[in-house]
Amino acid sequence: MIGFIWLVTFLLVFGTLAYQRASLVIWTISFALLLAFATKLHGFTVSVSLSWMVYLTLALLLNITPWRRRLSQPLFKFYCKVMPSMSHTERDAIASGTVTWEGDLFRGNPDWQKLLSLPTPMLTAEEQAFLDGPVETLCRMLSDWDITHNRADLPPEVWEFMKKQGFFGFIIPKEYGGKQFSAYAHSQIITKVSGRSITASTTISVPNSLGPAELLLHYGTEEQKHYYLPRLARGEEIPCFALTSPDAGSDASAMTDYGIVCFAEHAGQKTLGIRLNWNKRYITLAPVATVIGLAFKLYDPDRLLGHQEDIGITCALIPRNTPGITIGRRHFPLNTPFQNGPIQGKDVFIPIDWIIGGVKQAGNGWRMLMECLAAGRAITLPASTLGGAKVLSYATGAYAHIRKQFNMAIGRFEGIEEPLARIGAYTYIMDAARTLAVSSVDMGEKPAVASAIVKYHVTELGRKIAIDGMDIHGGKGICLGPKNYLGRGYESSPIAITVEGANILTRNMIIFGQGALRCHPYVLAELEAAHLSDPKAGLIAFDKAVMKHMAFGMSNVIRSVVLGLTSSYLVVAPRGKTKRYFQHATRFSSALAMMTDVSMLTLGGSLKRRENISARLGDVLSYLYLLSAVLKHYHTQGEPVDDLPLVRFAGDYCLYEIQTRLDELLRNFPNRWAAFFLRRLIFPWGLHFTKPKDKLNHKIAQLLMTTSETRRRLSAGAYLAPEENVLADIQDALIKTIASEPIEKAIKSAKRNSEIVGYTILEQAQSALEKKVITMEQFDIFIQAEEARQKVIAVDDFTTAELARIIINVDQSYAESNGTDG
Repeated sequence: MIGFIWLVTFLLVFGTLAYQRASLVIWTISFALLLAFATKLHGFTVSVSLSWMVYLTLALLLNITPWRRRLSQPLFKFYCKVMPSMSHTERDAIASGTVTWEGDLFRGNPDWQKLLSLPTPMLTAEEQAFLDGPVETLCRMLSDWDITHNRADLPPEVWEFMKKQGFFGFIIPKEYGGKQFSAYAHSQIITKVSGRSITASTTISVPNSLGPAELLLHYGTEEQKHYYLPRLARGEEIPCFALTSPDAGSDASAMTDYGIVCFAEHAGQKTLGIRLNWNKRYITLAPVATVIGLAFKLYDPDRLLGHQEDIGITCALIPRNTPGITIGRRHFPLNTPFQNGPIQGKDVFIPIDWIIGGVKQAGNGWRMLMECLAAGRAITLPASTLGGAKVLSYATGAYAHIRKQFNMAIGRFEGIEEPLARIGAYTYIMDAARTLAVSSVDMGEKPAVASAIVKYHVTELGRKIAIDGMDIHGGKGICLGPKNYLGRGYESSPIAITVEGANILTRNMIIFGQGALRCHPYVLAELEAAHLSDPKAGLIAFDKAVMKHMAFGMSNVIRSVVLGLTSSYLVVAPRGKTKRYFQHATRFSSALAMMTDVSMLTLGGSLKRRENISARLGDVLSYLYLLSAVLKHYHTQGEPVDDLPLVRFAGDYCLYEIQTRLDELLRNFPNRWAAFFLRRLIFPWGLHFTKPKDKLNHKIAQLLMTTSETRRRLSAGAYLAPEENVLADIQDALIKTIASEPIEKAIKSAKRNSEIVGYTILEQAQSALEKKVITMEQFDIFIQAEEARQKVIAVDDFTTAELARIIINVDQSYAESNGTDG
């Protein structure tokens, strides 16, 4: 019995120390005290003496560094042997950017107070004035039907307005004539404009995201900055950046575009430069660009720059009118006519100082691009998708109330409530995730992993709700024309899925592949130790990291078991109605950390090729990030009770998806014994998280179908101006429909009781007025509501001649807008 008590005591002490992640010193002292207490009670019995021997052996080996390194040395040699090789581009991608909240989630014990205390992004007075002034004006100028059907371009006056108002200089500092806006302001502007026109928002996005201006800001020479940045800010130069090639899409390192360092004549003088040949496609703004940012592989066969022939991927700025460039033709991405097309260059000679950053940046192009993309990916595409989602949730909720079938609003049907609830909840998630990522950019971070998570999931959720919106609208959604506010967004949703890292690549290779190395507290340190040229220094660094890693792994096993058995009730979390979501997130954070370590240990270098495994691990990290963002967003907005259905739907959705991905991972884990034990550790009571309940669907649908504060908060930031437009018509019809519903109910009741006559609702209303069932005022309210409803549900129709596109010479249209030859 005494032995059993001591065994339980030992396990409790061991488990407590591991759960709390005690330091080695605390472990050593704690077990010394435990054994001292046992010795005092029982003396030096055989078992106590044996325990002291084991304890002293381990304590000396682990605490005396030279002795400990003798243990870690064979492990270090084995690690160096099995460690997968990495290309130069992979190392640059992993090293790019910084780690933000996703790093806390990877550590298995997130500090929720740290999350909640992160600064709330705010607009400056200047930024707010720009949104209320030029951005509102631009939105009023945009007619998406005219842009997409008639012109296949923005009107000349829109081009001119955007240049004069500085829409192409958000990221450029004031000293160069730019706006120097925050990432949050940039995101808010794109959100508002994209709800009106994807063509316009994309045109604004490119000069303000990954491209010449950003590369110049971070890496350009002073001469390059002072020449180009003021011209870019004023719109005198329209930039594009050419990266993608026919044979090199997601795998940019496979590009065949190249440059040879050589001497040639330039401006009448013998000049050291680069002779370039390239074939690029999918380049946004290329047809109208005046300056081209180009990524290419640079070679120096004559060693004119040094001792290396293969210098690597390099970026340069090249004026459009440089001899040898073919540019101007266009791609047509899914009926969304933002300027996009191919560029070819044949024997194009450029001076060596046209390299961005000069000669010293030759070969650093891939690192430059990855570092810029780490921040930019969090802004443009999530904001563009969110703008459409806000408009969709605002309009679809109202439409579901306005549109009637079977004598009732279609939003009353459970079959409509389900997709309508998804639209609302997913929009909430998208807004929360976008805001959290953008706020980290404004704090000076370059959130490489977080930006990949947000880009992937916001665009995927956007595509899903585009389908839901189309399903709810039915025929109204598929008939294109000025009255259609869904069609072009539905058509264009795959575009965001494809660009800045295709979503399949992002999910399968980037989120976990980069996240495991950057976010894990010790893996990157171990990897860097293995790459040190000095084996002794490598062992010292590896020993320090691996000892902590082993303790970290042991802790996560204990935490996973304890939190699984107790259903995470032991987790200390912020109080309130969302407390359980914080607790469950902590539990799954520990499970993710444990699964990551086990996957690395059992699969080793082959994990790099096990894309389905890494994708599911990445999904767990992603949904933890999305859930964190939702909880932070709710807290930031003051925790309005009315928004709880959205928060609970989002929380239930994320937890269910985490559970599902872990279950799929365990079902397909190659090491079946490990999978067996891991399932018992992570899910000791089985799978009990479910999809959001039908009751939540109903509550959210009701919130979106009325003029609720929740609906207003959800659509905040979208262009919803009250002047004559489709969205204003929808809001007007919703308000009038709600006001007329008691009147319509009285009319229908009178009809059922044979008090009035009439075959149509209008005839019945007239009869109800004559029979004094309703008053003249009520009759007017009802008729106005019916007229407003008919206006909203109407669709466009055309003659065949009207459907034929009005062909405009695009070069001429652009030339009119900037006063240059196309």
